[in-house]
Amino acid sequence: MTEPRTNQLQPMPADWQRALAVVAHPDDLEYGCSAAVATWTDEGREVAYVLATRGEAGIDTLEPAKCAPLREREQRASAAVVGVSEVEFLDHRDGVVEYGPALRRDIAAAIRRYRPELVITLNHRDTWGGVAWNTPDHVAVGRATLDAAGDAGNRWIFPELVEQGLDPWDGVRWVAIAGSSSPTHAADASAGLERAVRSLLQHRSYIEALTDEDPETYVRRFLTANAERMAERFGGRPAVAFEVFSR
Repeated sequence: MTEPRTNQLQPMPADWQRALAVVAHPDDLEYGCSAAVATWTDEGREVAYVLATRGEAGIDTLEPAKCAPLREREQRASAAVVGVSEVEFLDHRDGVVEYGPALRRDIAAAIRRYRPELVITLNHRDTWGGVAWNTPDHVAVGRATLDAAGDAGNRWIFPELVEQGLDPWDGVRWVAIAGSSSPTHAADASAGLERAVRSLLQHRSYIEALTDEDPETYVRRFLTANAERMAERFGGRPAVAFEVFSR
């Protein structure tokens, strides 16, 4: 009996110039998809980052007031490694981000400011592959981003944004979910993987609190294993996988 073939991942859409990545915390993109971002910025595309929080509750040994500015600095340095200069923080509270109109409004406003064709976010489902429980912040921000991609184009949802000079933007064509257990597409990680490693290493304070292992060994193994795991479904090439929703 012939074994079923693994579903192959399609290449990411290429017909776009501007992307906006919206996630909950500093390091979410570096653990997820910065190798793809590095490749895209090399191609001359514009990518901006919006983070719902400053990750101030992420390091047990560091009180939030001191942690927030440290993690913000690390995130900006991390983004710069992969060619991203626009990094914005929405100042929702780390660990207790609430899904709802306020979060949708903030993300819709960001989409109107940056006017992307591609929006990227992180796994919005309750679990990571049905094995590990996801955090409430990831779920809230991911789901709100999917909704805000539509909200941004409707002038009658959050009309106060128009009063603030943010005209509707109905140009989002895709929302891509990194870290999904049901990926449909992938971006080749070959060219950007080394910079992805350097990018995640900028979050040294967080990584050193997370593991006793040498930071570079930990980061390189984690990112390489993730990229190589997708290779079977992407022509043998290391890849960053996404679940892509078209609009």
